[in-house]
Amino acid sequence: MEILAAVAALAALAHEGRLAIYRLLVEAGPAGLTVGVIAKKLAMPGATLSFHLAQLQHAGLVAARRDGRRLIQTTDFARMDELLGYLTDNCCGGNPAACAPPPKIGPKKKSAK
Repeated sequence: MEILAAVAALAALAHEGRLAIYRLLVEAGPAGLTVGVIAKKLAMPGATLSFHLAQLQHAGLVAARRDGRRLIQTTDFARMDELLGYLTDNCCGGNPAACAPPPKIGPKKKSAK
């Protein structure tokens, strides 16, 4: 992925509504969701949803396919992987193990007396 494509994708996601749409589509998986379902789940007016979907499509993060009269919106998972790869490429100077988060430490257990 080139830097301008990464900037376009990140800019598209840098809005509360578009990020909500994208996360919903990622959750839906390859089957995607119709525009009507997205609008209902996010309580978003149709015109607003159309605008945000166009921005996500322009960035290459979302694609639409026709299923009869229905328009199904889906995540472009290959593009998502490209963006994640771009963001993590050469992580920690090429040593990804050094970038791993520290292990979570839970609350100490009380000893039985």
